[in-house]
Amino acid sequence: MTPTGRQPRRRGDAPPGLQRDLFAGDEPRLPEGAVGDRRRGSAPLATRQRPRDLDDFVGQEAVVGPGSPLRGMIERDETPSLVLWGPPGSGKTTLAAIIARRTQRYFEPLSAVDAGVADIRRVVADARQRRSAGGVETILFIDELHRFNRAQQDHVLPHVEDGTVTLIGATTENPSFYVVAPLISRARVFKLDVLSEEDIRTIVLRALDQDEQLAALDLDVADDAIDTIVGLAGGDARSALNLLELAATSTRPDGDGVRHVTREAVETTGQRPTVLYDRMGDAHYDHISAYIKSVRDSDPDGALYWLARMLEAGEDPLFVARRMVILAAEDVGLADPQALVVAVSGQQAVHFLGMPEARLPLAEVTVYLARAPKSNSAYAAYTRAAADVERTRNDPVPIHLRNAATRLMRDFGYGEGYRYAHDFEGHVVPEQTHRPPSAEGNVYYEPGTLGDEARPRDA
Repeated sequence: MTPTGRQPRRRGDAPPGLQRDLFAGDEPRLPEGAVGDRRRGSAPLATRQRPRDLDDFVGQEAVVGPGSPLRGMIERDETPSLVLWGPPGSGKTTLAAIIARRTQRYFEPLSAVDAGVADIRRVVADARQRRSAGGVETILFIDELHRFNRAQQDHVLPHVEDGTVTLIGATTENPSFYVVAPLISRARVFKLDVLSEEDIRTIVLRALDQDEQLAALDLDVADDAIDTIVGLAGGDARSALNLLELAATSTRPDGDGVRHVTREAVETTGQRPTVLYDRMGDAHYDHISAYIKSVRDSDPDGALYWLARMLEAGEDPLFVARRMVILAAEDVGLADPQALVVAVSGQQAVHFLGMPEARLPLAEVTVYLARAPKSNSAYAAYTRAAADVERTRNDPVPIHLRNAATRLMRDFGYGEGYRYAHDFEGHVVPEQTHRPPSAEGNVYYEPGTLGDEARPRDA
């Protein structure tokens, strides 16, 4: 017994409850007997087919392929603190499970969904005890790392910094936005990509070839059914295996006991193609960036494509409409001042129409903006003016431009020397200054050469 009265855990024992959930199927990390029961029982196909070593890992060649730095570190059991960043089903948790099987260090998994500071304290206390008792180091794996708030991440930081634990974090979100900078600076970030269709096909065929529970169903899976699974999965291995399992188990056997899994059987499971789109994540910003650049480059087809990608994935149409208003002012600008009116009208139409009808004004405004002549002169002019303001922000307003609203102000000279533009020919006052002396003379606005802006001012 330990001084706290708890039964000591061996290095290969699983922390109660947590490791069993995250890494079902990894014998060295489970209580005796649990693995066989899970594999023969209710474990889903995606769990049963989780690769057990690097040679079975499909895809991500740049990250863990032969000769890659991370693979070498895993094989030498020298894995440093790292963050695995990638979309769902790309292999983050699987890779962590492989590290758990290979390492001689104690492997503590937590899920940020239900863990808190108390769990971190427990892990750190146990890590210190193991290090002092036998020199055993600890790897702390945090799944869904982005779900830890800043305070929780800050609580992990000093223990990573002093080497009490080696952190492995898995996240679907961009670490730049969801992981505190000090933690990122102490870890290596590895980006896992969406699996290719060929990778997904390999995973599906291997499951059909190797999984005993699927074999017991006596399946005959059509080639076009596999093609459909691959297409619907959208690069997500877990989704592909779940879809295969659902189609297999929901197909009735014929008179000979054979289950003929067809393309129609896969499609009737009701699953739409997996869309890698999170309205608060990287896909959200990447898609709108592609849309904006297509409009800016005067490519209506490209802009319509990205508009459809966003809307079909469930993007907020008002978000797109607001970006259109910005586009009209920033990129079309004074070359076609009507563009801003069109964009604002489109935003209003989207507001009271809602989806799916909002697609129509969004498409119309998209084409209008893409076809319009372009000018960023107003945007560039403001940028130059703001740069001048940065160095002259405390300069007083010239006395002749000040508001002389009271007798006292007039007595102090406010407004003195101001000349009224409408008293002059052309409504322009010659040689009247309108900026502090330190900013006078700098040119901010430089007219563009297209559309309305290229026309003479008095035309």
